[in-house]
Amino acid sequence: MSSAQTQSPPPIFTDAKTTRQKARSAGLDPDRWYVVEYDKAVKKGQVKEVVFWNNSIALYRDEEGQLNAVQNRCPHRHLKLTHGVVDKCHLRCVYHGWAFDREGKLVDYSHDSFGKPLIKTQLRTYPVRVRYGLIWLFPGDPALAEVHKIPEIPELSGDNPWASFAADFTWKTHHSMVIDNICDFAHAFLHRKYRPFIDAKLTHHEADDDRVYLTYDAYMAGGRVSGIFVDRNRVNTQSIELCYQYPYQWTNTGDSIKNWSFMLPINDRTTRAFFLFYFDAVTIPFLSVKTPKWLTQTVLNIAKPLVFKPILLEDGVALEAEQLGYEEHWDAPPIELNPVVPLFQKLTARKWEEYLARKTDGQNPAQPTEDGAQAAA
Repeated sequence: MSSAQTQSPPPIFTDAKTTRQKARSAGLDPDRWYVVEYDKAVKKGQVKEVVFWNNSIALYRDEEGQLNAVQNRCPHRHLKLTHGVVDKCHLRCVYHGWAFDREGKLVDYSHDSFGKPLIKTQLRTYPVRVRYGLIWLFPGDPALAEVHKIPEIPELSGDNPWASFAADFTWKTHHSMVIDNICDFAHAFLHRKYRPFIDAKLTHHEADDDRVYLTYDAYMAGGRVSGIFVDRNRVNTQSIELCYQYPYQWTNTGDSIKNWSFMLPINDRTTRAFFLFYFDAVTIPFLSVKTPKWLTQTVLNIAKPLVFKPILLEDGVALEAEQLGYEEHWDAPPIELNPVVPLFQKLTARKWEEYLARKTDGQNPAQPTEDGAQAAA
C-alpha cells in the first residue's frame, strides 16, 4: 500500500494539536452574514439550494419578489424542498405538495382527506438581505443578525457608486486555505504570467480579537494588460493594505482600487469564494482626463475575463492541490516564513472555538432541534 492509502485522515477540531490543524478543521461562525448568491441569479418563482457548513438551505424568491430562506427538508418524507416549486409566496414540496410559508409553517398539505398531519413542526428560517448585488444570509442565531452587520462599503452605497464587478469560484479546499492565499503575497511565482503583484515585502502587521491587518510594499498590477490601465500618476501602486476582518477579507491599493472577499464554507473541503472588486477610475492610453464611470465599467467588464478571473483560477488550482497535500501530510511539521499566516490561522481557530463554547453553553437558542426543525408556537 502507498502512504496515501495508509495515512490516517486529518484530525477533527477537538483532536487537533497545532494551530494549522485547528484552522484546517474549523468552521466559520454562523453568527455572521454570509454571501450565498448573486441577487440576479434568483428570479421570481425560483428556488435554489445553498449550503453553509453541511447545512442545506432552500433560498427562493416568491411571486411578490421577496427573498426567503428555509431549512431545505420537508418533514414528511425528507425530500429537499429545492426539488419543489414556488407557489405564490409558498414553497411546495415536489412529492406530496405540502406547502410552507415564509415563516416555515405548513399551510397546505393538499390531501386532507387522509386527515391532518399529526406533526406540529416549523421549518427553520433564516434572515436574508440584498446588498451590493449579492444575497446575504445569516445562518446562525437570528437574534444576532442586528448585532453583526453586513460590511459597510460606502464606495458602493452612495449616489455615485464606483465601477465594480464580482466573481465567484467553488473550490475543493478549506476556507482557511483561501484566506491564507489571498493575504499572503509570497506566492508571486504562481502568478508570473499576469504579475498582479511583484517583489512584495511585508512592512507592518498587527492582530486583535477580530482581525489581522497588514501592509506590503509591492509593485501592483505589473502585468502587460493590467498595468496599461492603472493610473500610476494618481494612484499609489507601490503598496497595499490587507485585512482579514473575520470572517471577511479586504484590500486597498491607493484608495482607488479596492476589494472584498467573502467565503461561503460549504463543508470542510469545499468553499465558494466571492470576490467583489471596485475602482475609482482607470486610465485609458492617450486619454489625459480621468475616465468617467461608464468607461471605467466598460474597461472592467473587459478585464474581468482577460485578467482577473485567470489570476484567481491560478489560485484555485494551487488551493485544491494544497487541500490534497494537507490531507496526505497533515501531521508534517508546518513550515511558514510569512509571520502573518499563523495569525490568520490562529484567528480562524479561536473564533470557531468561541462559537463551539457558546453552543455548548446554550447561548444559541435558535439552533435547530434534534430533528432539524424548531417547534411551532
